[in-house]
Amino acid sequence: MRAKRTRQMSRYEAFAEHEIGQELKTISEWLDRHVEVLEWVADDIQRKRLKRTGRGGMSIESVLRCGLLKQHWQWSYEVLSFHLSDSATAAAFARLPNRICPTDSALQGVIVMIRGETWERINRALVKDALSNSLETLKQARIDSTVTETLIHTPWDSTLLGDAERVLERLMTEAREHNPQLRYTCHRRVVKKQIRAIRTGKGEESRRTHYGKLICCVRQTLGAVQAEIATQQQSQGWMNRAEHYVELSGRIIDQAFRRVIKGEKVAAADKVVSVFEPHTDIIVKDRRDTRYGHKLNLTTGKHGMALDVAIEVGNPADSSRLLPMIRRIQEGYGKLPRQVAADAGYASKENIREAKALGIKAVGLPRKRGMSVEEMTGSEWIYRKLKRFRAGIEGNISMLKRVFGLDRCTWRGLEHFQAYVMSAVLAYNFKLFARLSRQTL
Repeated sequence: MRAKRTRQMSRYEAFAEHEIGQELKTISEWLDRHVEVLEWVADDIQRKRLKRTGRGGMSIESVLRCGLLKQHWQWSYEVLSFHLSDSATAAAFARLPNRICPTDSALQGVIVMIRGETWERINRALVKDALSNSLETLKQARIDSTVTETLIHTPWDSTLLGDAERVLERLMTEAREHNPQLRYTCHRRVVKKQIRAIRTGKGEESRRTHYGKLICCVRQTLGAVQAEIATQQQSQGWMNRAEHYVELSGRIIDQAFRRVIKGEKVAAADKVVSVFEPHTDIIVKDRRDTRYGHKLNLTTGKHGMALDVAIEVGNPADSSRLLPMIRRIQEGYGKLPRQVAADAGYASKENIREAKALGIKAVGLPRKRGMSVEEMTGSEWIYRKLKRFRAGIEGNISMLKRVFGLDRCTWRGLEHFQAYVMSAVLAYNFKLFARLSRQTL
């Protein structure tokens, strides 16, 4: 794939006069003015060293535009494929060469190659353009956090042990296909029986007994996989997967034994909450709501555009992230906002003083932490104004979650999680950019 543009389709490229069609037209025009983003996408796709076989496929431009369409409407790949073949506006936006209609698997195969860093880089370019055209401003910025969940089920110890048994048993089935003489005992039916007994059983002693049998079965399957690894007779791909799942399964068995059998408490940082998405963090909000995913810190501007998004590691306190988020704005756009508003969780005397030392004129935080309004913002009027301004980010986060799918990531793996979040934020910003552009006409 080369980073070249698809030939303009002149007469045949027409967007619907409907408001949605005109929004897509505005986005398309912005992409036409910033063809350098195609080189960024090309670098991601070409690093996979795809083999050029068969007829010519999608261009780099079409891959990027199809990815934006998918995130803009939160379509599945199957629905995206349908609209590309059925909708004149979608086809005009995607600029597919020679009216080809890629399948859902073909679309997925190329769109997932675009990294999160590239989506974020395009977003920075879009926000800079909005700032230079006065569609957005850095005079005021607001910061808040939220959680995007990963695609996992509720991590009960019994279901995690069941998942570990399934993947280990799968590995042994593959190993026996390679070596028919291999013998091992399959415990899947016993494991399912114990999981059902744990769910329906009454009394802690009864559950503990069934957990003991469940852990014993998974340990035996784990031992069989470890023994097969020691023989070094399987393929390198099998060995890599086996070592990965052996390490995870060992941690799951250990935490279940400590929590259920011994009655110990296991720190959240040491827990595994998914066999398939092990990067998932445990996020506890206000000691009453536990979420499984990753914490995001967002900064939005006066007109609602997302200036910056940071995907955090673990569950850092909001108060420790105020100054880093302010510095990220300075690094990304070359200047600081004049006024900053944030939630009460970001409040501390040190944060306010250091933000003022950086050059922020007013810092509006609901909790004053022993500081006067004059010290924070200079006047009561500015303080109340920033307090009302901060509330607007709740609407921005709500739109990101409801419309652009930021409540739960449907892509698997940490790298794809980052790409999903950043592409959803870019689709959100493009929609606002198009609306703000039309308002100024």
